[in-house]
Amino acid sequence: MPAPVLVTGANGFLGRHLVTELHRRGLPVRALVRPGTPPPFPAAWAVDYRFADLTQPATLAGLADGCAAIVHAAALAQVNPARNLAVWAVNDGGTAAMLDLARQAGVARFVYVGTANVFGFGTLTDPGDETRPYAGAHYGLDYMDSKRAATDRVLRAVAEWQLPAVLVHPTFMLGPQDARPTSNALLLELYRGRVPGYPPGGKNYVHVHDVAVATINALIMGRIGESYILGNQNLSYRDAFRQLAGVLGVAPPRWPIPGGLARLYGAFAEMQARLTGRPGQLNAAMAAVANDGHYFSVQKARRELALPQTPIGQAAGEAFAWFKAHQYV
Repeated sequence: MPAPVLVTGANGFLGRHLVTELHRRGLPVRALVRPGTPPPFPAAWAVDYRFADLTQPATLAGLADGCAAIVHAAALAQVNPARNLAVWAVNDGGTAAMLDLARQAGVARFVYVGTANVFGFGTLTDPGDETRPYAGAHYGLDYMDSKRAATDRVLRAVAEWQLPAVLVHPTFMLGPQDARPTSNALLLELYRGRVPGYPPGGKNYVHVHDVAVATINALIMGRIGESYILGNQNLSYRDAFRQLAGVLGVAPPRWPIPGGLARLYGAFAEMQARLTGRPGQLNAAMAAVANDGHYFSVQKARRELALPQTPIGQAAGEAFAWFKAHQYV
């Protein structure tokens, strides 16, 4: 029996697919989940559950002992409110704790799951890649800033400790099993007619299964110290909403939202949140992000990690079918 692979954030959207992919390949899994979390996988898979809190290092003692590798996918992806100390505690502090465990356990590979937003984005004709410096600091989003800090922390561990780490950076993931839901909440909002228009920006979309496959491939195929953007299709919000609405069988948002109006609404929503103490649907940072085109090239991951490229319409269709089967709609 081979040594297990430790997966953090195993019950999250991506984490569920990572564990599924490891099981498909016949690799034993040790799954880190928060205390009180119901076991999310079939008993027949014999997943070794460990219940601990990344922000409480004392609860992590011995977690990685006997593991061949670690896939660190746990993160807090909250962007509203824009400033949130809990985001730093999980994304940067949690990564620091896992790096220490990896060093102590002497794992053969550490795969860090970041986000493509830690790189400079580009245009539809000249998308960003892994060589472009971080361009998101001006948004004032602790999520992006903390993930950039965690990325730098992993790179320092490679340089200073010779930690055998590979970094993968997904774009916007769609697909089934998004129980919270997280990124797939966009599909539910489109289906319910709650997206009034489309902002001027755009982003790169990818099937969560493709991300899981490439992430697990990184255990043996990735080059130490290298970063890989995991994505697929660059789409403006106008084109993305039209394609996704078509899959859902609803009318797409009709009206363009000018960038200035989006910024004004974001500022108003943020002011209202300060007065009421309750975050609104939007804040100024989120509006600024929506006005930009976060487009990326994924050629490096396709070459070196055999990143699959499942059509985005298929990802949306599978996600929506899962939502219907589980009575979200």
